Amino acid sequence: MQSSNGRARGTESSGDPWQGVGPASVETSGDMRYEDPWYDALASGWGEAGTPNTSGSEVPAARRERVDGAAAAAQVYVEVQRSEAFQEVRTRYRRFVIPAVIGFFLWYVAYVVTATTVPGFMARPVWGAVNVALLAGLGQFLSTFLLTWAYSRHARLHRDRAALELRWDTQELTREARGGAA
Repeated sequence: MQSSNGRARGTESSGDPWQGVGPASVETSGDMRYEDPWYDALASGWGEAGTPNTSGSEVPAARRERVDGAAAAAQVYVEVQRSEAFQEVRTRYRRFVIPAVIGFFLWYVAYVVTATTVPGFMARPVWGAVNVALLAGLGQFLSTFLLTWAYSRHARLHRDRAALELRWDTQELTREARGGAA
């Protein structure tokens, strides 16, 4: 049986446990090698001055193209963020969320303050063993579910379609900026 590092289990090895295993590729049993996708070239000293394995501090052309494409893609996101459609989606979001959060927070604080300052009122029986505090506590749960439903409905009716269009436009612009097919 072999361990995950390619050596037989139970055999003693002298020296470095990583002997024969390079940072960029791993040797498996036989002649097969595979590239390690998690290897970070910069962590090994690539591009640093004064390291013996560097062939210069210049960034390779392929990497430079990716950086240029990423910068162009980042610019697309900045343009979309400044667009009228994006601002409208954010405005619709804020128009619902800010009042909802304020209202829910005030309702929660009113429940806690009432429970601590007027315990006689909260202990008042309403029906049998059910008192005002129990109804208010259940009201907290109910209002949470109602707020979730209202948020979901508002998003579906007022924001989702516009946000989806923005998403598709952004992906198309990003693909074009990186030099891909439109």
